[in-house]
Amino acid sequence: MQIKKKTLALLFFSFFLGTLTPSTVLAESVDGDVNMEFSGRKDVKTGVKDPENPDKTVDPGIANGTQGPLRIDFVPYLDFGKGKVVNKKVVFPVNAQQFKGSTTSRGQFIQVSDYRPNPTGWALQIRQENQFKSAENHMLKGAVLSFDNSWTNSKTTAAQAPDVSKEVIHLNNIGETYDLAKAEFGKGGGTWSIVFGASGENSSGQKATLAPKLDNQGKPVIDQKLKKNIYSNSAVKLAIPEAEEIKAGTYSTVLTWIISELP
Repeated sequence: MQIKKKTLALLFFSFFLGTLTPSTVLAESVDGDVNMEFSGRKDVKTGVKDPENPDKTVDPGIANGTQGPLRIDFVPYLDFGKGKVVNKKVVFPVNAQQFKGSTTSRGQFIQVSDYRPNPTGWALQIRQENQFKSAENHMLKGAVLSFDNSWTNSKTTAAQAPDVSKEVIHLNNIGETYDLAKAEFGKGGGTWSIVFGASGENSSGQKATLAPKLDNQGKPVIDQKLKKNIYSNSAVKLAIPEAEEIKAGTYSTVLTWIISELP
């Protein structure tokens, strides 16, 4: 089976100013041309893996992704929590990825699987479709999402790992497509996590970017649904420049994640 390109668009209610309201997710996938070819290559399809322990299957609480032998299995829901309305430059770290069950918080990650019979490589990209805005059409002018501390993990040998950027990825231009990871010819086979940040318990030697989120009294902030402490992840940030006036409200944007076969 050959897939030219697949996209996954998610609507993120991801930043709150002055008020907190329920979040929703909208997912859609678009498939390119498809040709069928039979192969003995086994597609395990064992669900979403813990990015720090790929032997373990986890439940992030949301189901999204594309289909086929080359696919995106999972992309994160980005939640920056609740912030104060201020008229100065501010930077907010994302709330770290949570899971149902006993697994603790992790950095945000995308899971990609390639079970094509003849892997020719693939590229993972991201595009922000519009600026953060509220239901009342107020906009966070100049707000920029950034992704840092990227690394990969898999049960597959590290020699087959896709390449990731060692520089901070800033989504400075709305509508522009940015590279997140690239697997050269013959690499990237199997299931891979592309991760931004890590917990202090990771065994891969990655810099710890997670920290407990505290309220104004210095007490841990609790996820009331999961009954777990919320952690922040400094590897993924939302920067809002100084502005004359920012209106209170719930702000959202749309991110499109793209998996493309190479060359």
